[in-house]
Amino acid sequence: MSAIAGLINFNEDIDIEQGDKLMRALQKYPSDSVDTWHTERVFFGCHAQWITPESISERLPYYDSERKLAITADAIIDNRTELFDMLAVEHGQRKTMSDSQLILLAYRKWEQETPKYLIGDFTFMICDDSKHILFGARDFSGNRTLYYHQSPKRFAFCTIMEPLFTLPQIEKKLNEQWLAEFLAIPLTVDAMDCSSTVYAHIEQIPPSHTITVKDGKVTFSRYSTLKAGDMLKLKSNGEYEEAFRDVFQQAVSARLRTHRQVGAHLSGGLDSGSVASFAAKALRNENKRLHTFSYVPVDDFTDDWTPRDRFSDERPYIQSTVAHVGNINSNYLDLPGMSPLSEINDWLEMMEMPYKFFENSFWLKGIYENAHHQGVGVLLNGQRGNWTISWGPALDYQAMLMRKLRWIQLYREMKQFGIRMGVGRKRILSVIGKKAFPAIGKMFTSNTEESFPMLINPQFAKRTNVLDKLHVHGFDRTDYSLLSAYDIRKQQFEQLYSWNLNGTIGTKLSLRYSLWERDPTNDLRVIRFCLSVPDNQFVQNGLDRALIRRATADYLPDNVRLNQKKRGVQGADGVHRMAPSWKAFINEIQQLIQDPSISQYLNIEEIKSALFKIKEAPRPEYVYEFGFRILMRSLIFYRFIKGVT
Repeated sequence: MSAIAGLINFNEDIDIEQGDKLMRALQKYPSDSVDTWHTERVFFGCHAQWITPESISERLPYYDSERKLAITADAIIDNRTELFDMLAVEHGQRKTMSDSQLILLAYRKWEQETPKYLIGDFTFMICDDSKHILFGARDFSGNRTLYYHQSPKRFAFCTIMEPLFTLPQIEKKLNEQWLAEFLAIPLTVDAMDCSSTVYAHIEQIPPSHTITVKDGKVTFSRYSTLKAGDMLKLKSNGEYEEAFRDVFQQAVSARLRTHRQVGAHLSGGLDSGSVASFAAKALRNENKRLHTFSYVPVDDFTDDWTPRDRFSDERPYIQSTVAHVGNINSNYLDLPGMSPLSEINDWLEMMEMPYKFFENSFWLKGIYENAHHQGVGVLLNGQRGNWTISWGPALDYQAMLMRKLRWIQLYREMKQFGIRMGVGRKRILSVIGKKAFPAIGKMFTSNTEESFPMLINPQFAKRTNVLDKLHVHGFDRTDYSLLSAYDIRKQQFEQLYSWNLNGTIGTKLSLRYSLWERDPTNDLRVIRFCLSVPDNQFVQNGLDRALIRRATADYLPDNVRLNQKKRGVQGADGVHRMAPSWKAFINEIQQLIQDPSISQYLNIEEIKSALFKIKEAPRPEYVYEFGFRILMRSLIFYRFIKGVT
């Protein structure tokens, strides 16, 4: 709920003016209170935005003079009741105790094991005078950011990077290894090293890690790794459905804690629909309504070029969910005048680094702006849902049955899936055979599919050795069709780079618009539950995502709940929105090509090739083509580099 900052000098007293400069650099963000605390060698600051009821008039930084502990925190803790019981907090104190005080109380009991007991979105720093250490942590999926700079003389930290450059002797030098990874990775992941940033002298605490500063040395420890444990064994489908509803309702309800309005992203799909349905039900008990925000294409856009199983305008499904659920104030946002191009400079300022998610950039920003104007304090989403609540890849499940030689069950699943999808068993068998035995599948798969162009300058790639590093992590591929969804899911929970970007986006949007994005599908209790559920609950009788479809029978309309054949595509009108600025877009790309300062980083020949293919006219279908993506990513990178240098 805050931007936090701090400074510790190892060998000399702090110049308080340096701490004040850190705090002044945060003034561009709205705040409800700003406060600082310091000793001769330590400075803490907090630029607070009050989101939860307990945060109103909260003292941050807070100093416990009896135990010589100080804390500054950017945190919302969701398992408060559990922690109150474990810490034996008196019932009379529970309603008003802030999350930062709860973290400090937990630290008094568990010390450096504290983050293992916390569920929520957080970063915090604690100064423990009695142990002469600075201790902090970032939540398991990195939903909040915390950057730092270290030198032999000091350690400084902040929620965002820019204030750290107000300190003396911190050079704003670019990190070439980060830049190389950013350009070479075809996915939206920015870098594989989650402790690095775009700047050479600024690092960040990785997700799932603690940090300890003692005697001038900085050490990290990973405190959370999510893996499937013992399987949950219940007696019936009904018991699994009830258990799912219980844990998911707990996660959703915990994220409604705000003294302001509650909002939610709402598309026409299962994840956001389930979040909205469970939230609207819980808000009835508080006499509150849920405010939903849905991106829709502009009126003059037509999507006759999209496949038959995809649709760009999800309004019919969204409206069906709103009508079925009730207790919702719905907002349909076509955001005229906004496009992937128009928002680049704003996003670069917010992110403090280049980005790749331009397809969604304009409507994400538009939703935040509208939610802010409606007094929303918490904005729910279901981003992690594909890997948790709506897990259940039917074809990969059938491939697994094939590998395990479970022929009878495989036959039944194939038959039911074919009936539901209107697909013949021969075609299904061909797909799952390649998935079950990918080495053989590659022999029978044509190599004609277009590969993602190499955006990085080959010489820059060679100098940084980035391509070898990408190969080790599997980032040198753009075709994932033969890769098991189970392996991808495992990677999602074990590899930290899968988490880092969403937290960066969420933190920086939240600071600008003074509201928090919260994801119940990413709740640790939900994740652990979903990892413990047997596979045959997630795929059953030819139905993918079977558990959530069954469990939401009374929560979602059937046309949404049981929709297996069609999927929404968001941002499909991106190129169409850019049409009035297309000439300026092309001109800037041509300027980029001629600029010698950028050619050391970018593959100019690939950019020329992409430009040749699309420069004549803005055809809507370009939006998902590799060539257009290359040009947009190049332009975003170009503007960032020009802005820094």
